Amino acid sequence: MWLCSLLPALVGSLPGALSGPTGWRSPGKSPRFDRPGDVVIGGSFSIFFFKPVTLFDFTAPPAGTASVSVSMWNYRVAQSLVFAIEEINRDARLLPNLTLGFSIFNSGDSVPGALYETMAFLTGWEEPIPNYECQPSPPRAALVGDTRSAVSIPMARLLGLYKFPQISNDDVLQYEPVPNIAGDIVYGAAPPPGPGRRGPGGDKARAGDTDAERRRRREEGDRGPEAELPGSRRRSRSQKDESDPLYLPCRLLPGSHHFSFLPPPLPAQVSHSSSLASLSDKTQFPSFLRTLASDLTSSRLVAQLVVHFGWSWVGILAQDDDYGQQSSSLVIQELGQAGICIEFHLHVPSQPSLEKTEAIIREMGRCTATGIIVFVSNLSFQIILQGLLGQGISGRVWVSRETLHAALALSIPGVSQVLQGSFSLLQRTSQVLGFPEFFARLHPARTPEDMFIERFWEVTFRCTWPRGSRGPVRNSSGAGGIRFCSGNESLTGWEYPFQDVVKVDVGYPAVYSIAHALQDLGTCEQGDGTCADPWHFQPWQLLHPLRKVHFKTVDGTEIVFDANGDMVTTFDLLQGQKTPEGLFRFVRIGILNPQASSGESMMVQMMKEDFQVPSSACSKSCAPGSSQIMRQGAPHCCFDCSPCPEGHFADQRDMARCLPCPGEQAPSPARDGCRPLPEIFLSWREPLGQALAAGAVALAAAALGTLALFLRRRRARAVRAAHGALSRALLGALALCSLSALLFLGPPRAATCLLRRAAFAVVFAVAVSCVLAKTLAVVLAFRVTRPDDPLRVCLGPRASAAVVLGASSLQVLLCGLWLSISPPVPHRDTASEPGHVVVRCQEGSGAAFYCMLGYLGLLAAVTLSVAFLARRLPAAFNETKLLTLSMLLFCSVWTAFLPLYHSARGKATVAVEVFSILASTAGLLGCIFLPKCYIILRRREQNVPARLWRGCGPSGEGRARSSRAAVSPGPCHRPF
Repeated sequence: MWLCSLLPALVGSLPGALSGPTGWRSPGKSPRFDRPGDVVIGGSFSIFFFKPVTLFDFTAPPAGTASVSVSMWNYRVAQSLVFAIEEINRDARLLPNLTLGFSIFNSGDSVPGALYETMAFLTGWEEPIPNYECQPSPPRAALVGDTRSAVSIPMARLLGLYKFPQISNDDVLQYEPVPNIAGDIVYGAAPPPGPGRRGPGGDKARAGDTDAERRRRREEGDRGPEAELPGSRRRSRSQKDESDPLYLPCRLLPGSHHFSFLPPPLPAQVSHSSSLASLSDKTQFPSFLRTLASDLTSSRLVAQLVVHFGWSWVGILAQDDDYGQQSSSLVIQELGQAGICIEFHLHVPSQPSLEKTEAIIREMGRCTATGIIVFVSNLSFQIILQGLLGQGISGRVWVSRETLHAALALSIPGVSQVLQGSFSLLQRTSQVLGFPEFFARLHPARTPEDMFIERFWEVTFRCTWPRGSRGPVRNSSGAGGIRFCSGNESLTGWEYPFQDVVKVDVGYPAVYSIAHALQDLGTCEQGDGTCADPWHFQPWQLLHPLRKVHFKTVDGTEIVFDANGDMVTTFDLLQGQKTPEGLFRFVRIGILNPQASSGESMMVQMMKEDFQVPSSACSKSCAPGSSQIMRQGAPHCCFDCSPCPEGHFADQRDMARCLPCPGEQAPSPARDGCRPLPEIFLSWREPLGQALAAGAVALAAAALGTLALFLRRRRARAVRAAHGALSRALLGALALCSLSALLFLGPPRAATCLLRRAAFAVVFAVAVSCVLAKTLAVVLAFRVTRPDDPLRVCLGPRASAAVVLGASSLQVLLCGLWLSISPPVPHRDTASEPGHVVVRCQEGSGAAFYCMLGYLGLLAAVTLSVAFLARRLPAAFNETKLLTLSMLLFCSVWTAFLPLYHSARGKATVAVEVFSILASTAGLLGCIFLPKCYIILRRREQNVPARLWRGCGPSGEGRARSSRAAVSPGPCHRPF
């Protein structure tokens, strides 16, 4: 199987990856790189990796561990610390008259090694003694390191929680360092309690002792006779033997005095690479700072990047350690709030396992998510990529906060095709000018105190130094084909792979932060004990100015820490791309700024607007015009697409549901938006409106023409017989009735709505009233037979005018009440015709409207009844028949109007109303006046008195030819 051959090669390159449980091991003579100074800065780096060891049974002292490999990256980071310190020492403005030193040691990427070396750095002794400084040394300002969070956490606990009382007020702990008479410390078994010493099994406190006596004894120390235990060594200053390994002339570290609770040393720890989110907790790690953002920030940025890409279906690979679990939990929380689904969350074992790794590869081969978020170690990432390459699985888009992952993985042949299109975050740091030239000048002969450079040189140039030689050698090869280092090798032109993105100079800002804090420590003016002399200070005093540093490096990069001790910074977004020449490179395509946020959303600024990002979704995106339908039993990111129903729209992609259009809008044909509904009203521009308008104008012209004819021929017998005044009034009313139909054309306005039906009602009431007055006048003319009949007064013009005014006034009153109480208003109706807005006039008060119509109908019914009763008058007076016919036609039209009006929709309602007005007007005009116009214009011989008197005998027994007489015979009367 492919992993069988892969694991030994990868594990061999990174020793310790497959190690079992390890115990505390004393590394013996540890490699160091020390340089003295007025103030010393420590550096903990995983330069050498140790061989894996097993637990001890504590039956024999552990042997020293042997290093088997060199971390080229960590050695370069350590050299960036050296470069920064040398640059500061040359700077006349920063820390003048003060020389910085350093002490670089190797943690071996192990917790025991890191703690051991940290304690040795604090105590200044190869075999560290807790709480005691066993060698005079300048102040130790801070510690830079370590690389991994798993190593930095124990160091931070040791440095941050250093102070605890060694003894209580009443008891002295066994086997503690005991001060002798000379004030030196003898490290060994504590002497047994004697008469002058209190402790378990010894004398109790003397009865009657005062507090002052107790304090005096504590300060001076009772030196009574003591029985020595086997192996214990007690000497005075004159007896001390410095060759005795059990005798150590040590002094208590500041803050660790007996019976005191002074502030602890709290040496500051400034990490350049440990990013675990829990390290931001200042309660647990009060002295920890770092020159990078925490996993909390970077995880939120990764989640925000996924949201910016529009991904909804992703997978997560997380190491089964604190880094992987904390980071993945933060990302899952952020993605869950953004509604993004996680297809898989695979836990990668820290100890490579063939079975588990194959299961991860198989699971990734079955999954459909394109975007994969990575929180794994370099070794695990290389193993997984190699497995995917062996199975031919590609097309995944990797998102990682570590550019180093991809850079190291590229050492695997052919893996670039798997990493094509991957994204990484790179923290923006200062550009260290001159560091490449400084590193190129390194040589073992120039820095003999550097105990790491020999091994680094051997690994870099694949040679071996002859024993005891760092200088040039003559023979370049030895026995067994071993190639010796000649000393003529040079680092000039030798670059670390992807040096511009893996940041081998990250120790530079950490050192400058410490230097600026030291300068602020000496120049501060506070009186709270935080100020001190940079030559003589306690490490805890440096913490306050270190947290407050705010400066710019040589290249202008701003260095500042937030309240959690994390550096405030921005990130570059890098993408792995292949050049046309086939080379793989990381290209900056965007900027992520955690501080430039809107609410909880961080800014993602892409450098190219047309940048194409591969999609990562469970289902194909639903286009506008369709909505998502969830699949049963699947996450909400897996769905099918369904077109929007009638009246609904979806103007965005992947909408959960379609939205109804607002009241006066309708969806477009594609249902991807709403557009205003077309307005419907009886317009002047459409054929129907034009035909009705033409009809109205024609009728009005006909009425006005007839009126002009009647005025011109007003002395004609036919005009006089037709009651000239009433006829002229009726013609004027009919002309207005025709013109009132024009108010119903065009878009309804407030004014037109007020005038439409009110004008129609009034002018029709006048017209019907005139017809009623004419009918009554004809009927009464044949009823009055005697000159002294009282009804004769009703035959005059005043009586007819009273009838017209009385009947019309009541309609005017009804219309006035209607308009004052609830007048008609324009109304936009969307229910009558789907997909259209019917603009019409709403009646306002329906009761008032129907009262107006009812009165008009009553008036027409009375007129029809009267005309019907007068239909049998003599044939010479056939106007009664015409009046009956006209009113019958009028009533028929408006009777048919009511059902048509209520069944029509939209503009058809208005068309029915206009047609009814024109039809009834035409009926009145044609039936009453057309025969008279014909007589006046075409039958002049009939327009004479003799013709009008024809049909009446001398005895007065005239009869109508067309009907049998229903009227009693009497003398013929001259018509009006």
